Amino acid sequence: MTSRHDHYTPQPYDPYAEDDGSWFNSDGRASQQQYQQQTYGYDNPQYPQQEQQHPQHPQQPYQAGIPEQPRSGYDDQPTYALRTVEYQQVPDDEPEYHIPETPDAGWDDTPSKRRAWVSRGVLAVVLLIQAVLSLMQSNTAFQDEALYLAAGHNIIDHWMNGTPLHSGYESYFSGSPVLYPVAAAVVDGWFGLSGARALSLLCMLGATALLYSFSRRMFNERVALVAAALFAVTQPSIVLGWFATYDAPAIFLLALATWIVVRTNRVSAAAVLLAAPVIVLAVAVKYASALYLPTLVVLAALTAWHHKGWRCLLRALLLGLGTAALVGVGLMYTDVLAGVKATTTNRAHGTDTAMSLVEKSVEWGGLMFAAAVAGAVAYALRGRMNESPRSHGLGGPGWRWRALLGLVLAGTALLAPAYQIHLSTSVSLYKHLGFGLLFAAPMAGVGVIRLVGKHFRYPQLGILIWVTALCLGVSQSEWRFGLWPDSTPLVKAIEPYMKPKAKYLGATYEVPVYYLRDKTNHDQWTSTYGIGYSDKKGKIHHGREGYRLAIEAGYFDLIVLDGVATPDLDKYLEQQVTKSGHYRLVGKIPFNLSSGGTGHYEIWTKTS
Repeated sequence: MTSRHDHYTPQPYDPYAEDDGSWFNSDGRASQQQYQQQTYGYDNPQYPQQEQQHPQHPQQPYQAGIPEQPRSGYDDQPTYALRTVEYQQVPDDEPEYHIPETPDAGWDDTPSKRRAWVSRGVLAVVLLIQAVLSLMQSNTAFQDEALYLAAGHNIIDHWMNGTPLHSGYESYFSGSPVLYPVAAAVVDGWFGLSGARALSLLCMLGATALLYSFSRRMFNERVALVAAALFAVTQPSIVLGWFATYDAPAIFLLALATWIVVRTNRVSAAAVLLAAPVIVLAVAVKYASALYLPTLVVLAALTAWHHKGWRCLLRALLLGLGTAALVGVGLMYTDVLAGVKATTTNRAHGTDTAMSLVEKSVEWGGLMFAAAVAGAVAYALRGRMNESPRSHGLGGPGWRWRALLGLVLAGTALLAPAYQIHLSTSVSLYKHLGFGLLFAAPMAGVGVIRLVGKHFRYPQLGILIWVTALCLGVSQSEWRFGLWPDSTPLVKAIEPYMKPKAKYLGATYEVPVYYLRDKTNHDQWTSTYGIGYSDKKGKIHHGREGYRLAIEAGYFDLIVLDGVATPDLDKYLEQQVTKSGHYRLVGKIPFNLSSGGTGHYEIWTKTS
């Protein structure tokens, strides 16, 4: 074996090394015409050699620009060689581009037209969703709807034509019979039941819009939009938005009063008196609205604390005294006091347990209340409501004020459940929850915004809460509208038996009275919820004994039982009707409840 006498060091390949000309090679150096055979090894080490110039082609001076290679037979496109570009210093007098620093205005939290229009657009979407959810509900008139609408028509006929009033509505209505029932009856006369329900829809949409407005005034657009979005999909908002009762107008009036209280926090203290007549009107529409008067009085003081200091107490005093004076005048010159006592202050107690009422309250409003509590705690701990760097140096409300505001708003949601627990009844609980949720909604908006985080860091959490509230509201509303049967077949079946002086017995007689108001009235009917039967001796009998004696005497010309409103009593009445021998069964009309379950109407007529 022979030892290797040379050493090869690979060199980068230069495709222009053999070209003859003055063009530059790929490394920027002039080309070489002649290359001598080199030997490799230890005798001839590879050191950098001095460049040589071709005798016939001396090196040309450097010209600016990129030279073009001559065309050859292999390529008809120009080939550009590479060269090194030296950095040229920019003269001081020439302008240079500098990236400007982002000013604080990029984080500005002050109102602007763009922000206002974007917020209004989102609010319009929220209102559209609320309207669609309410319009999805469908059924014939509920017992309460039929009662108020029929009473409104009766009162209008009394005013216009002098026809007698058939009942003392003021003694058992939960609101003034001359306000909402009359207004709804006017709309019902023109557009029917759907028109009366549309009036409630407008009231609930207006309440949501006012909620957004005063929440924006108290906090910011984000909180206001979230508060409106949550309130719009709750069961009370959806159901009452397509329910012809006085709950929707009362909620709207309370929202309007709250808006006035918050909106006038920077002007003269006397301006808060504008809310007094609105509050009194809300109480007159529904007496239970008086439960929220303390909340409005406290808000009158809290919302003006930053601008007036201790003088904010004057606003609260003026609002309280003005409202009390107007309420006193109303009670003095009207006869609604009996209705207030019968339906509100001295209402009969039920049999529902406190635990069952708590469970229903949690099911129907617990999610929003939990968000409100979380918002109240978070707002008490940290008052800053935006990410603007300038807000770090701005003074804000103290933690005591923030804690008190959160306690008032979130705690108002507990008033209705507490009152219902006191009465041991779940009647209208789902409707009354809507009043408290109206005040808790701003704090619920704060809670969701704090959970989402700065710059919408966790938007999926906010979406999850809203979608959960939406699913609960839709399912509960559909279940609510399926609790009573379709009354259309019943109305058609009993219409031939309606006579001017006949007497009838029925569980939900308000429905046929509403649909057949031209042929019957309230005074002809007796409810299965209570009776006061007077025998031939003039003695009044109540309860089951009263029903038994009336049936034995053949007092009723027609009896309608459905087994839904008062199932236990209906079984007892069926036995007494069969035993009496004065009645015969003329028909059974089956029905299906969309909430689940089936049943049938039993129609009995007197034979002798």
